[in-house]
Amino acid sequence: MSKEKAMPLEKLFGSKTRAKLLALFFENPDKSYYVREITRVIEEQINSVRRELTNLNSLGLVKIENYENKVYYSANTKHPFARPMTEIFSRRIENAQEVEVHRPTWEDYVRPVANLISALVVTNRIPGQDGLDLLIVGDDYQRKLTRWAEVVEKRQGKPLNYAIMSREDYLYRKSVRDRFLADLWSLKISETYDPDRIL
Repeated sequence: MSKEKAMPLEKLFGSKTRAKLLALFFENPDKSYYVREITRVIEEQINSVRRELTNLNSLGLVKIENYENKVYYSANTKHPFARPMTEIFSRRIENAQEVEVHRPTWEDYVRPVANLISALVVTNRIPGQDGLDLLIVGDDYQRKLTRWAEVVEKRQGKPLNYAIMSREDYLYRKSVRDRFLADLWSLKISETYDPDRIL
């Protein structure tokens, strides 16, 4: 049986930016994002993103919430079309998983910069919660880790709050029981990478 060629989603929804926003929200219906996070991940101009967010909010597909003086956007899962939207984008993920047998682990992500990273902490930060998704400890003098973090963010397909600090800075903060690190460890940790055994 031959498969019909899939219609590009931007044609279905009338705008590339709108299609990307709907994909972001309905692939991750339990997550909230603020505007600059969204523009980084979907790689669209902020004016276009703001315009489409306004349109989607007026249609009721996207809801707006305020946390700590920031405006966050998320899928309105109570909208009558929420289920069809979720099915469209979850099916897109399922189809992608059929092609992509191997899903990258954090070890896979770290491998290209393993010589620069002393430690990595990955958290399960709740949307709207203060704190980081990633703490990267290592040598970023040539901004290689910054560029790496941006690539990881795109491959993850969602905005990531991350911080990069040198090994020396991390060890000093750890020795003085720095509040920043205490707040980090108060979050739920999903993954650590610690070849230098400094965590």
